[in-house]
Parts: sequence; structure tokens; C-alpha cells
Amino acid sequence: MGIKVHHLRPAPGAKTAKTRVGRGEGSKGKTAGRGTKGTGARKNVSAAFEGGQMPIHMRLPKLKGLKNKPRNKVVFQVVNLDRLAELFPDGGEVGPVELAEAGAVRKGQPVKVLGSGELGGVSLTISAHAFSESAKEKIAAAGGSATEL
Repeated sequence: MGIKVHHLRPAPGAKTAKTRVGRGEGSKGKTAGRGTKGTGARKNVSAAFEGGQMPIHMRLPKLKGLKNKPRNKVVFQVVNLDRLAELFPDGGEVGPVELAEAGAVRKGQPVKVLGSGELGGVSLTISAHAFSESAKEKIAAAGGSATEL
């Protein structure tokens, strides 16, 4: 006949019932693994408690250390030349207000024009807070002008 899966049984002693502590003297009752007397036997204490000594989280200083961010850093909204050519194909005057209306930048923030892409012959008079060198060259080459605010 041979052995089948449903005939298999764990070895005797391999499976033991879960010990239900604190359920009477006959079954690991009494102290239920908590030792004798003392706080640990009576209630739970937080892991941070150090027996009345000032705990480590209160001994260590608060809010110290390196704050690696310059206080007066200017964060520019950047616009590339190819985006400008796309937004203003007819040329004309472009400033931070027009860029904000076109949805290229957020309003009320300093704008920097970067030289990625080409203007494609569109002549623009651009005023912004900053320009990259390559952007200035490409604007001038396309017959436009760049004015820093």
C-alpha cells in the first residue's frame, strides 16, 4: 500500500501545547515568568525608564548639530530657451510676469534663464533676475536682448 501524506504525523514531543501562564498553580501559575516582587512583576514600565535616573533621551542635548543650509540662498525658478521659444513663438517682450501667466514659473519668485535648447530664430526681449552665459549668447545670436532685473 505504501505511505501517504495524510499518514504523516510529527514526531512525539515535537509539538507542545502553548503554556498559558497565570492560569492557576498547576500550570505555570504563581509568578507566570515575572520573577518575584518588584515593578516588573506588578506592571509594565517603559523601556526609556531608567529607575529614576535622568533618562538618556532627556540627558542628551536637543536641537544641536549642523544645519547645512545657507540662510540667504536664492532659489531661482528656471526656464530654458527651448521652452521660451515654445511659449512665445511670435517673439516680443518677456518678463517674470508673462512667464508666470504662461505657467512656466511660479509668480513672485526670482527667475533664471538657462541656455538649454535653441530659440529657433525667435527674437525675444527677455528680462529676468539671472541668465546663464550660454543663454545670453544664444539670445543675442537670435537677435534678442537679455536684461537683468
